[in-house]
Amino acid sequence: MPIIKSAKKRVKVAKRATVRNVKTRRTFRDAIKSFYTKPAAKSLAEAQSELDTAVKKGILHKNTAARKKKQLAQEAKKASVKQTSSAKSATKKAPAKKTTAKKTATNKTTTKKSTSKKTVSTKATAKK
Repeated sequence: MPIIKSAKKRVKVAKRATVRNVKTRRTFRDAIKSFYTKPAAKSLAEAQSELDTAVKKGILHKNTAARKKKQLAQEAKKASVKQTSSAKSATKKAPAKKTTAKKTATNKTTTKKSTSKKTVSTKATAKK
């Protein structure tokens, strides 16, 4: 057992993370098994979604999940399961949104202050 306080905390954190990781791993494995037992568009979408969740939480590497999703898609094609729009959207990435930067009120006030300082400094040099 650890003696140092921070080491004790790491043991507790590791236990919580292990429970969380086991749950995530179990859910994506169950989803894959349910697809193989009875192939359907809904179970395919669910399995792909669970794989994406596992990647997001760091349980699976993204290439591993991509390989498994490809294998699921091949099995679906063999079983003549048509992908629904939700299953297709789960496999594709959403396009990036464009954002425009706007000036905030703080930027406006700082520019006003800096211009007033410049005018003061030019007047001071003119008097000298």
